[in-house]
Amino acid sequence: MTKQNKLRTLFFILSILVVATACSLTRVGVTTSDEPSTDTQIQQTVPPSILPTQSSQTVIVPQYAALEGTLEAIYEKYSPGVVSLQFTTAEGAGQGTGFVIDKEGHIVTNYHVASGIDKLEVHFSSGLKVYGEVIGSDMDSDLAVIKVDVDPDELVPLTLGDSNLIKVGQTVVAIGNPYGLSGTMTVGVVSARGRVLDSMRQTSAGTYYSSGDTIQTDALINPGNSGGPLLNLNGEVIGVNRAIQTAGMSLSGEAINTGIGFAISSNIVRKVVPSLIETGSYAYPYLGMTSYSSMSLAMIEALELPQSTGAYVSSVVKGGPADVAGIRGGTVPTSLQGLYKGGDLIIAVDGQPIKDFSDLMSYMVVNKNPGDTITFTVIRDGQTLDVDVVLGSRE
Repeated sequence: MTKQNKLRTLFFILSILVVATACSLTRVGVTTSDEPSTDTQIQQTVPPSILPTQSSQTVIVPQYAALEGTLEAIYEKYSPGVVSLQFTTAEGAGQGTGFVIDKEGHIVTNYHVASGIDKLEVHFSSGLKVYGEVIGSDMDSDLAVIKVDVDPDELVPLTLGDSNLIKVGQTVVAIGNPYGLSGTMTVGVVSARGRVLDSMRQTSAGTYYSSGDTIQTDALINPGNSGGPLLNLNGEVIGVNRAIQTAGMSLSGEAINTGIGFAISSNIVRKVVPSLIETGSYAYPYLGMTSYSSMSLAMIEALELPQSTGAYVSSVVKGGPADVAGIRGGTVPTSLQGLYKGGDLIIAVDGQPIKDFSDLMSYMVVNKNPGDTITFTVIRDGQTLDVDVVLGSRE
C-alpha cells in the first residue's frame, strides 16, 4: 500500500468515528428512560412562565371575584338608604354617615357624630338635601337617632339583621362617607365578635363604663364612616360602624389606621333605638364591678385561680348592685404589683358558661335591663355557688 493510500484509509476511519460520536451525543439529550435525567432537572429550573406546563394555565381567582354580582346588587339596592351627614359644632364643621330605618324619617348614626351639633344637613344619594334634627342619643352604645321630614317615597329603609347569627369569617360590606367621599363601599370580613370598648360615659371616679357586644371587622373604615351600616350579603344591617384602632401619627399629624374597625351590633341597635325614638334616651344596666378584659398565665397563677376561663372580679363599687348582692372583689396583694387576689371568678351567667368579661358584657347588654335579676355562677374559696344580682342603671 502506497503512502497516499494509507492516508486515505486513515481519513476514512476518522470520519466514521466523528459521525458515531455525534450520534452518541445527540442521543443523550432525548433519553426516554422513566428515571429523571440530569438534563430534565436542569430544564425544570427555567421560569415556569415560559414552560408549556399544565400549572401555568391555571387561573387564580381573585378573593371577591365570585361575589362581584352580589356586591354590585347590594350596593345598587341598599346604598340609597345610606345618607351623608354634614354638620357644624362649636369646634367647627364635621361629617359622618347614617342610614334610614323606617318610612317615618328616622335615621341611625353615632352619638359622637350627632352630639353637640348646631346645624345638621342630611344628604341622600338621590341628590336630595334636607335639614335633620337629633331626637335621641345614648353615650353608652354610641348611638343617636335623627329625624327628617321628607316624602316617604324618598326613603329606603334598611333592615336590621340578627347579629347573634354572624360568624367570624363572614363577608361584610361597609357603606359610608369617608373623608367626605359619599357612597363609598368597602368589603371585608367579620374578624371577631363580642369585643368590649370603652363607653363614652364616665363614672364618678373618672373611668369609663364598658360597651359590649362589639363586632370587629377588617372592612376599611375611615373618618366619616362613623354611623354607617355594616351589611351582610343579604343586605341586612348587622352593625353600625363606630371606631377604628390607630397606631401612632403620620407625618401630616393624622392618626394611622391599623385596618381594625369596630361596629355596634345590630341587636344593640334593635334594643336601644326604639327607646331613643320614644323618650330620647336609653337606660343601660349597671353592675358596679370591674374586671380584666384578658389575663395572662402569670396573673392567673398569682391570683391562684382554679381555671383560665371566666371573669375575675378585681373590684366592686361600694353600695353598687354587685356589692349589695355580695359579689367580692380582690383585696389581698399578690406578687404582681397592683393585682389583688380573693375576688370572685364568674364562670357562668344565667347558666351560660363564659370565657371572659366580654362574654358577660355582651350577654348583659343584649338581654338585660335595669331592675332585672342576673345570676352569676362564681368560684369562691374553692366552692362554686350562684349569686343573684339585681341590676341598677348607669347614671
